Amino acid sequence: MDVRPPRLIALDIDGTTVHAHRPPSARVLAAVRGVSARARVMICTGRTVLGVDHVLESLGLTSGFTVCSNGAVVLDTASRAVLRSAAMDPAPMVATVGSALPGAVFGCEETGVGQRISAPFPDGILAGRVRVVPEAELLGTPTPKVIAYWPGHTPADVAAGMRGVVVPGAEYTLDHEMPWVTMVPTGVSKASALAAVAAEHGVAREDVLAVGDGDNDRAMLRWAGTGVAMGQAPGTVKADADEVTAPVWEDGLAQVLERFL
Repeated sequence: MDVRPPRLIALDIDGTTVHAHRPPSARVLAAVRGVSARARVMICTGRTVLGVDHVLESLGLTSGFTVCSNGAVVLDTASRAVLRSAAMDPAPMVATVGSALPGAVFGCEETGVGQRISAPFPDGILAGRVRVVPEAELLGTPTPKVIAYWPGHTPADVAAGMRGVVVPGAEYTLDHEMPWVTMVPTGVSKASALAAVAAEHGVAREDVLAVGDGDNDRAMLRWAGTGVAMGQAPGTVKADADEVTAPVWEDGLAQVLERFL
């Protein structure tokens, strides 16, 4: 598909910019750095603020905004200061999802610190200080993001369990690789945060390019003037995109960006 050169480019991290938590490939690094001279490039990720530093540094992104936690937290990229952070009461989410997915364990983000969790998560999944806390402490403080992990189950099990479920006060997305649910406040998404950033930069929606691979990218791909799904993305994600590139392990992101070099 021929598209006009974008003025703002929004990139997901996992499954888009990086594969299997490895550093970005040399080809992706070259493409991002090259296109950064022609357009604003930013990260829009489900990761917390603690999980973006090394990616921003490797890509050479030093200005503008970074969207974290599926749109619930926005950083100043240069200083890493939190500019905006949504907040919600986690109790209704934990009650509703806990009923749909019996035995699920929950985490409530503490921005810039880590996670309060109801029970241990697999090693290496959560960034920062991770504390198992009593229910009263888990639910007692507003949070920008709640995560649910369903041990011993598959992503398909989670999708089946959550089918038709309405989570009070929250938008939720599923993961196609992990048995995982992510919840942020109603009205919050990567798309809403990206739209706000575009407006602050004076960039029209038609001049925004977004690239992603997950359920949490779907709204962003629909909103952007050009939405590109990675080749390994689920069919639902591809259906919401304007085009599909190669998989992450074939440097699909670089193949998109190289058109604008």
